[in-house]
Amino acid sequence: MERTPEPGQSPIVETISVPNSKAQVEERATAGQIPWSRPLILIVARSAFIIAAQGLVAAIYLLRHHPIPWNAAAPWWTVYATLVDAGCLALMARYARAEGIRLRDLIGRPRLRWGRDIFLGMAYLAIIFPFFWLAAPWASRIAYGTTQPDMYPGFLTARALPLWGVIYSLSVFWIIWSPTEEMTYNGYALPRLYALSGRWWVAVSIVSFWWTVQHSFLPFIVNGRYVVWRFLAFLPGVIVMTLLYLWKRRLFPLILAHWTMDILAIFITLKF
Repeated sequence: MERTPEPGQSPIVETISVPNSKAQVEERATAGQIPWSRPLILIVARSAFIIAAQGLVAAIYLLRHHPIPWNAAAPWWTVYATLVDAGCLALMARYARAEGIRLRDLIGRPRLRWGRDIFLGMAYLAIIFPFFWLAAPWASRIAYGTTQPDMYPGFLTARALPLWGVIYSLSVFWIIWSPTEEMTYNGYALPRLYALSGRWWVAVSIVSFWWTVQHSFLPFIVNGRYVVWRFLAFLPGVIVMTLLYLWKRRLFPLILAHWTMDILAIFITLKF
């Protein structure tokens, strides 16, 4: 970046280091500051946190003598998801400090002048959303033999929550969930696995697999077909999101696109 000189001074060229840029991440990986274990632990831990959080809610129902506590906990996924985010943010903050960077460096500076990131986010949404929309019937046919699967009303869709749970889902869940999810997989894990492996397809394969697994567990319904259905329905869109990040290395526009999809998911799945 060129800095405007004061009168009578010679031009000065400043180089601003972007902590999460490809070059910076590769430099830290080469220096041994980024072991394989950190990104791998993080992406696996997010799915583990989801199951643990649902288990915590199920334990509350168990103490209240509910006959099926695990299923009773499932509709609350837009509430207990914040516990998952807290765990992931704590891990990422620890790993970021070990690299000498800040948690917010994983997002980078938004480019809002002239709406640049807003328009880019809209473009990302237009690219990503069709992959989820088109994959859903294909996944349903493979898992259930029909394009009209059981949507698990009461658990995954048509969820009946008390008023405070609905308000929380509409006002807190998506604000925290979308940025944390993008930071976990695209902001942190993907560029580091790319730097460590030296192959973009290795990084994309690992991250896409675990990112898709996460969607199979939110909520976690103990049914093999359900898990396969959710996995296949989300896999194409998730791969596209990782490729878009590697292409532009801009996380904030992806967060904007993700916010839109998560808000839509709330309205589709809640019973008003």
